[in-house]
Amino acid sequence: MELQGKATSLWRNFFNVKMVQIRTFHMTWFAFFSCFFAWFGIAPLMSVVRDELQLTKDQIGWAIIGSVSMTIFARLFIGWLCDRIGPRKSYTWLLLLGSFPVMGIGLAQSFETFLLFRVLIGCIGAAFVITQYHTTVMFAPNVVGQANATSAGWGNLGGGVTQFVMPLLFSVMVIGFGFSEAVGWRLSMVVVGVIIFLIGIAYYFVTQDAPEGNFDDLRAQGRMPEKKKVTGNYIQALKDPRVWVLFVIYGCCFGIELTVNNVAALYFIDYYDLTLVTAGFVAASFGLMNMFARTLGGIFGDNFGALWGLKGRSFWLFICLLFEGCALMVFSQMQVLFLALPALIVFSLFTQMAEGATYSVVPFINKKALGAVAGVVGAGGNAGAVLAGFLFKNMIDWSEAFFILGVVVACASVLAFFVRFSTRQEDEERANFAAANIETLRRRADAANAALNEGLVAIETRERAQPAE
Repeated sequence: MELQGKATSLWRNFFNVKMVQIRTFHMTWFAFFSCFFAWFGIAPLMSVVRDELQLTKDQIGWAIIGSVSMTIFARLFIGWLCDRIGPRKSYTWLLLLGSFPVMGIGLAQSFETFLLFRVLIGCIGAAFVITQYHTTVMFAPNVVGQANATSAGWGNLGGGVTQFVMPLLFSVMVIGFGFSEAVGWRLSMVVVGVIIFLIGIAYYFVTQDAPEGNFDDLRAQGRMPEKKKVTGNYIQALKDPRVWVLFVIYGCCFGIELTVNNVAALYFIDYYDLTLVTAGFVAASFGLMNMFARTLGGIFGDNFGALWGLKGRSFWLFICLLFEGCALMVFSQMQVLFLALPALIVFSLFTQMAEGATYSVVPFINKKALGAVAGVVGAGGNAGAVLAGFLFKNMIDWSEAFFILGVVVACASVLAFFVRFSTRQEDEERANFAAANIETLRRRADAANAALNEGLVAIETRERAQPAE
């Protein structure tokens, strides 16, 4: 999608919320953070839920699979919806409707009802697609990788924060207010559901679809394709083999992250004899790496792109995946906590950098069907999580499951070399990249000249105010 007015700098204007691009950036990562928090809010409380509902290991495995399975279909649909009605309305509806199953899981009284709500909650994982779509529309090629990576990374941070916030919230409900454990975990989820409902209302009023306005207005002005063309572009994107290669690749990074978010707390409780709160803090270290790790993946993706073009972005993706797989294999073999924790952190670093690297490539696959590409690739993450979930549902040791996943990821890293671009597109993107950098330099020069003129005027005013000798 080629719209004008895209921001050519992220960090220089980072706090200038008067700019619609920056305001949207902050709103979209925070909305995704809240969705991710709600999506995995029940995961750190699963030991309590397991005891109350008498869940077996097999049933917990199905809950893990269910939490990410519905997201596959939701992401495929939401990508098409973004192209059709715009990210602003798409996010608003997703947050409002998604809040109901988050609150509703508190009504679960059996494995069947718990699984139903766990599956429905997975729909809010589609928020990732809207986040990537919205930042891609708002930022120019020279910074789109880091903008996408940072917004998604800080959103994914919700998966780490929830690991220790939800046990603390649960403790407040039980110890502070005197509720039983059965009521405490249910009320904790109600609180989260109310919060994302309110954020959905705020998203509608704070953001807009694109730098130049909302999609409805731009279509009325003839500056965007009509809605009827959206489906055709979507189908065209599905025929591109590169989209499906990225689908698999994203399953090998984000899919692994989703799986770890689901099982980490239980893994550290069962294998290292930690308490609920302590295990939550340890498991949180994996998700908290999103504070900067995914951003690094995007920044390096942009830098590799500046040096070697689009093929440089693909090569950086290969590096991240290869080291992710190796680090996961090392983590799986750690027998004591003081070795497992640093191994987990290194594994988390490369996992999230691989995610950022993936979405530094996605914006360049098909600009006419941005939502389709973002949706399909995003769905790949959940497809990977579903397949990985079956390893944890079976009766094999969880450390063995982690080792198998590490081998798969390392082998899949070579797929990055199949994400290729034509010479024509390489030349076009180099020109776009250079133009964005020139625009950045021009704006800095204008700002410097304005500051210099203000300084000269101030000096002249002081000189005039001084009495003549």
